[in-house]
Amino acid sequence: MTEGNFVDYIKIFASSGKGGRGSAHLHREKFVEKGGPDGGDGGRGGHVIIRGNKNMWTLFHMKFQRHFKAGHGGDGSKSRSTGADGQDMYIDVPLGTIIRDAETDEILIEITEHAKEVILLEGGKGGRGNWHFKSPTNQTPKYAQPGIPGQEGWFRVELKVLADVGLVGFPNAGKSTLLSVVTAAKPKIADYAFTTLKPNLGIVNIRDQHSFVMADIPGIIEGAAEGKGLGHYFLRHIERNSLLLFLIPADSDDIQKEYDILLNELRKHNPELLDKDRILAISKSDMLDEELKEEIEKELPTDLPCLFISSVAQQGLQQLKDKLWATLNS
Repeated sequence: MTEGNFVDYIKIFASSGKGGRGSAHLHREKFVEKGGPDGGDGGRGGHVIIRGNKNMWTLFHMKFQRHFKAGHGGDGSKSRSTGADGQDMYIDVPLGTIIRDAETDEILIEITEHAKEVILLEGGKGGRGNWHFKSPTNQTPKYAQPGIPGQEGWFRVELKVLADVGLVGFPNAGKSTLLSVVTAAKPKIADYAFTTLKPNLGIVNIRDQHSFVMADIPGIIEGAAEGKGLGHYFLRHIERNSLLLFLIPADSDDIQKEYDILLNELRKHNPELLDKDRILAISKSDMLDEELKEEIEKELPTDLPCLFISSVAQQGLQQLKDKLWATLNS
């Protein structure tokens, strides 16, 4: 999937259908002089329904259709015939999608299961026909209820990528290169910061036909939790990952400091992110000899597993995949 086709944020307008009018029909038949009221009820207006689809990975299909309108309910008719219900409007979204009210920012719906259906806007109820209003003092009511109007509003649709492992690191830490080597994904790779502007997903194959999904999250910078460098857009994707793989290059001036900054940005964005399992990988380690590795090891955090890897030289990658798989299944 090309980066331009990955859409993870969109604003839409949705409206449910109005209910049909009840009928005020009076029964007329040969030899039946006063048949009485027999007007049917109006049909229900169509709902706007959000539906999860595991085969979707992006909101790209909504990019060129931002207005979603359900059908109106049919009017009631004679012989107490109920009008047809309005056609429901289904909006398919990838797993990991949330729907917010555009005005209040309140989260209304969260979709994490395939084929799960949640009504975003209910259609208006149909009006009751005149036969409902017949009484001893009013044998032939000539009125019926109108249908209830539908609902409408603007909504924000946001995708938080669902993946087993999320790559966390500063720009140009080697995340895209690692993803391209351990999966069949083809992310954009270049020697400058913020090469990746959208998340990339890839499937990592393990022994015995096992696999897991890895996500390359765009690089985090200091101040990302306050929105610096589009931080809010990047950080929200990390919330859906089961395990976080921190990637810091071997030529970093201070590995512990970089790790602390990354951890602090996650903490400020959402403290619950620190409850996830974490692994630290020192990338570009093919430039290190054993003596340098021993020196760096002394400075590494002691509260999580740390590995040395090189995507270009294919060093330590199988050990990393085994460690990720074992942690995911522990």
